[in-house]
Amino acid sequence: MPNGIVIIDKPAGWTSMDVCAKLRGILHEKRVGHAGTLDPMATGVLPVFVGQATKAVEFAESGKKGYLAGLQLGVTTTTQDISGEVLSTQPVNVDRAMVESQLANFIGPLQQIPPMYSAIKIGGQKLYQLARKGQEVERKPRSVTIYELELLRQQDEGLYILRVLCSKGTYIRTLCHDIGQALGCGGCMASLRRTMAAGFTLEQAVSLEEVQDQGADALLPTDSLFSAYPILLLKSDRAEKRVRCGNPITLPDTPDGIYRIYSQGRQFLCLSQARDGTLTAVKNFFGVET
Repeated sequence: MPNGIVIIDKPAGWTSMDVCAKLRGILHEKRVGHAGTLDPMATGVLPVFVGQATKAVEFAESGKKGYLAGLQLGVTTTTQDISGEVLSTQPVNVDRAMVESQLANFIGPLQQIPPMYSAIKIGGQKLYQLARKGQEVERKPRSVTIYELELLRQQDEGLYILRVLCSKGTYIRTLCHDIGQALGCGGCMASLRRTMAAGFTLEQAVSLEEVQDQGADALLPTDSLFSAYPILLLKSDRAEKRVRCGNPITLPDTPDGIYRIYSQGRQFLCLSQARDGTLTAVKNFFGVET
């Protein structure tokens, strides 16, 4: 059965769950899950985990994410993106230099109020369900971080393309809305393309059509998610047996940290934490193809 990670270049108009459903059919595997939801209008990097690799989804949802976003000034909408109902239009009396100077105020830790059109639950109901009924409720600000924010180019009158590197949980729609508010003319997100998630980039992404053609050959090994961690290769049957039984092992000269643990035959076994010469499994991946 297929096990691994496929980095999909999500097409516009598809939900992240639509992509997973399509892949279940292509790969004939029920265990398919994605990391980091993309709105239907967005395109780009969507890591999808297949088979036993779904054990790794929890490790992929955090971390930095990269985007190319279209900022349309002079327009505000119900959804904070161009797909929503227009709430207001205003003249845009700002130039590129003014936009660039305002971006500096949005770099670093921010308190961001989630949009009503989001999947966040309040009182057991998703916000977008309330929004569709015409209701608006108070939302608590959330802490997010914008690590990098750069104006790449002006694409049209009032339309700017931004490069964003941000933390998990950042709403780029809200960022565009807030920048528009700060400039005094309003704004919304006109387009969104994710360029990086979970350490994977667009260069590694494939289309659904390519997966249709390649099948399981389009999958990356599960341990590719953990490439930032050093490899530790077990050197004895005893150590390997203990790891496979879920027991800690003692390796006195091992510096503290997180390691990718492999069998003598170079099979990826687990992600482990070393502390004071003892390695304890953080997550086991027995049986996952590497």
